This record gives sequence, C-alpha cells and structure tokens, in this order.
Amino acid sequence: MYSIDRVAMRAVIFHTQTQSSAWPLGWEVGVRDPGLERAIDAAGGVAPLARKIGIAQPSVSNWNRVPAQRVIAVESATGVSRKVLRPDLYAESTVTDDAVDPIDAARAQEYALLAALLSSAPPAALIEQIAQLKGDATPLGRAHAALAEAATVAVATEIEREYFNLFVGVGRGELLPYASYYLTGFLNERPLSRLRDDLAVLGIERAESNPEPEDHAATLCEIMAGFAATRFAASPQVQRAFFEKHVSRWMGRLFADIEKAESAKFYRAVGTLGRVFLEIESEAFTFAN
Repeated sequence: MYSIDRVAMRAVIFHTQTQSSAWPLGWEVGVRDPGLERAIDAAGGVAPLARKIGIAQPSVSNWNRVPAQRVIAVESATGVSRKVLRPDLYAESTVTDDAVDPIDAARAQEYALLAALLSSAPPAALIEQIAQLKGDATPLGRAHAALAEAATVAVATEIEREYFNLFVGVGRGELLPYASYYLTGFLNERPLSRLRDDLAVLGIERAESNPEPEDHAATLCEIMAGFAATRFAASPQVQRAFFEKHVSRWMGRLFADIEKAESAKFYRAVGTLGRVFLEIESEAFTFAN
C-alpha cells in the first residue's frame, strides 16, 4: 500500500455543523480564520500566496480558511504547519488510528485519494507525493506504480488543463462523473434523489458552498472513505448496501472511460487505479455476505 502523509485522508472535506447533527460535504465561506491569516502574513499578502501555490488571487481572496485540498501546498509555500492551517483536520483525532482496522484504513486512503483527484486537479505538492507511491506485483500495486510514474513526469499546469478538458470543458467536459448520467443518460435524475434520501437517513449532507450534486463521483468516494475510517457511523451491512446501490452500479464504467478518454494522460492512470480498486471492493463486499 502507499503512504502520502495522510494527504488523501485529510483531503476528505467533512466538518460538523454547529446547529445540525448532519455531516456536510464541502467547505464554508466566511471570515478568515487564524490559520489562513498566518499563511497570508507568511507569504507577504494574498497575491503572493496565490502566486506561490499557482492559483488565481480572487480564489484566495474568497477563502475563509485554507481548503483541505490546498493545505499541503500552502504549508510548502509558507512554512506554516498544517496543524495551524487546519487544526480541525490535522489535530489529534478523537478516533485513534488503532481503533480503525488497518485494511479499512488503507481502503479509506484509496477512496480519499480518488476523491481528491476527481474533485479537482491536484496541486504540485500532492503530485510530488503521489510520485512516491510504491507498487508491487498485485493488480492494485501495479496501478499504484503506474500512477506514481505518471506523476513523476507530470506538470501541474498540464494536469489542470487535462482535468478541465475531462470534467469541465466549454459547455461540458469529455466525461460527466455523475451517477445520474451514467445510470439514466441525464443529470439530476432519480439516482440523485434516491441518494439524497439515503444520505438524509445517514445524517450526511452537502455544504451549501459545494456546487456539485451529491452523486458526483468525488463525493461518493469521500463518503466511502468516511465509512471506512469510521468517521460516519454505518454498519458493514449499510456500507455494503450503499456501495452496491450508489457506487458499484456505475463508477467502474466511469473509471474505464477515463482510462480511454481522448483528453486523459495523467488521469489515465487514475482511471486504472479507480477501476482496479472498485473491482477489489466489489469482490470483498461479495465475500462479506
């Protein structure tokens, strides 16, 4: 398995609402928190910070805190510890690592890495850590090695363009990573409404600032990571039912499409990793019956 300093796990953007028992997916916008202020001061201002991490100044200006997927890049650029930047993510957890089965911890990392790569183009710091992944002779190990090799020769700006062409595009991207589209051919259809019903029962909800519908592949991977890491209370039976109803019916096809997409280069290896991992997950859930 791989170790990327828990970047993938920490990139899962879950936080608890103060007025609700539900878990929102996404991040909030408001007054800057102390960690972000420290980073801005260390960089010499908003504009220098934006330049150092390679994004537009208005994006940083709109932050109220450092987004989870940018923590490592900001830490590298400013020297401000991730524990200062996002203590809610990097402080000592109330659930110890020892309380999570090692296999489930590894599963959580796989899902969270996929979620991070599907939600946005990875920053340079994450690309560097992906390049350090180690492989072995197993199908998953070979997928790790291929992704590491792709990251070794990747350029962050080129991956940003690749991500845009694949998933955003002018009008639409080459691929639409939504359950509704893969299951019905249209967006915002019954698969999304059924998912929302199940998430309501589980007490999980999307943050208002997250524009993507809940059936986006990245969000579903985040949820599966939360299950595996015991961040969300769900029995093995509930987890299996969720996987079979909302993930396995379509996401393997998405990853296969990424592998052969015309716009894919770095993301071709991401597609292989996702496809192989979901095959393992499907087999494991079947044997767990």
